[in-house]
Order: sequence, then structure tokens, then C-alpha cells
Amino acid sequence: MNYKKNKISIITPVYNCENFIEQTIKTVLNQTYTNWEMLLVDDCSPDSSAEIIKKYSKKDKRIKYFKLEENSGAASARNRALKESKGRFIAYLDADDLWSNDKLEKQIKFMIENNYAFTCTDYEKIDEKGNSLKIVKIPKKVNYNLFLRNTIIQTVGVMIDTKITGKDVLIMPDIRRRQDAATWCQLLKSGYDCYEVPEVLSYYRVVSNSLSSNKFKAVKMNWYWYRKIEKLSLFKTCYCFIGYAFNAVKKRIYVKK
Repeated sequence: MNYKKNKISIITPVYNCENFIEQTIKTVLNQTYTNWEMLLVDDCSPDSSAEIIKKYSKKDKRIKYFKLEENSGAASARNRALKESKGRFIAYLDADDLWSNDKLEKQIKFMIENNYAFTCTDYEKIDEKGNSLKIVKIPKKVNYNLFLRNTIIQTVGVMIDTKITGKDVLIMPDIRRRQDAATWCQLLKSGYDCYEVPEVLSYYRVVSNSLSSNKFKAVKMNWYWYRKIEKLSLFKTCYCFIGYAFNAVKKRIYVKK
């Protein structure tokens, strides 16, 4: 089976990532799988992110730069990239995250051989300097109810086969936080369980001033997501929230080697 004929569209929202965006682009350029396009959508960054991206887009036509008309958040940026995408497979890579050089090749091969629509690699959490913080292994299969209590699917490791799912289910809700988790729920509720690619191929960077680093707001948004987006009952919200809180704390315990 010639899996290499399938294009992978890499979706990358960008906002104030001048310190990391060059390394992120290089992690794509270094992929052993070469049939890809990288769609970088600038959410009106006031820093030099745009100039860095444009420098690389001039050198490689697979790298494509887009800019939103006004600052709208990661969901709008990802939805714009999804609309512009031409590939059968969609992969997500935020502007400060990284992949191993064989991530795309191993993941697409794994998906085609097993006819999986939705997968996520195991991943490693790293700090701003690239130092290892923690390795996270996801369950072999994640369904909707499991994910509600353990939001372990990490965007940097996700790949989706739109030939199976279609693109509409990947349109992210227009919320500033948890839009990725809400999208994975859309997939899971549609019957597409997420399968583990059992190897650390992705690297999620923990950045001190990022949206996800504000724990109080993250907790508040998670409650909103359960009640307003997933429309869970109060009882189920409390049940899921306890599981979420326990697993969130566990994911953030870093053991120094």
C-alpha cells in the first residue's frame, strides 16, 4: 500500500511565538514524510512571527502563511487553516511545539494499516528550553466518557483521516479555551474513538505565559465546557470534574530524572 501518496495538512495557529516558531517550522521541514503542507495562521501577532514565517514560505511552497483580519483566538485560526487545507489527513502542531523527525511517517502508516480515523501519539512535556518534564502515555483507546474524565488527548499528537470523518466535525467551537478538547469530543461522540500511537513522537512545550498555564482560568473554562458546550447534567459535570481534576494534577507532577 502506497501510503505516501496521501497529503498531510499541518494546522498551526500563531500568536506571539517569535521565540519558538522557527524551531517548530524546522521540525516539519525535517520530517521523513515529505508529502505535507503547513498552514500557519497568524492571529495578528505584534511580534516578528510573521516575518519569520514568510522567510520560510518563500523558500518552500509547502509552507503557507495566512493572517486573520483581527485577533480572534486559536479556534478561528485553526478553522481558517482547515478551510484552506488540501490534505486527506489533518495534523495539529502549535507554534511552540515539536515533533520527532519520523512522527508523520509512523503515524500515517499506523492509521492506514489499522484503518483508524483518529489517533494521538504518546508525548513528552518539555519546558521553554526544551528540557524534559514528563512523558505522557495515553490509553490504547479513548472514548467519549473516558475523555471527559481524563482530557489526555494532546493536540500536538493528533492526526485525523478526513476521508473517514469528513471535515465538518473538525470545525472548532468559537471559544478561547478548550476548543481543542471540545473538537475531540465532537469526533468521539460521532463514533470515532481515539487510538494510541504507542511511541513518544510529539513534544508539548509548557510555556509560562500561555493561556493553558493559568490554572484558575483553565479550571473555570473546563466547568464551562462541561455545562455549556457538552451540556452535561450537574451530577455528571461534578463526576467528570473530579476525574478531570485528579488526572490534571497527576499530569502536572514532574519527577526529575
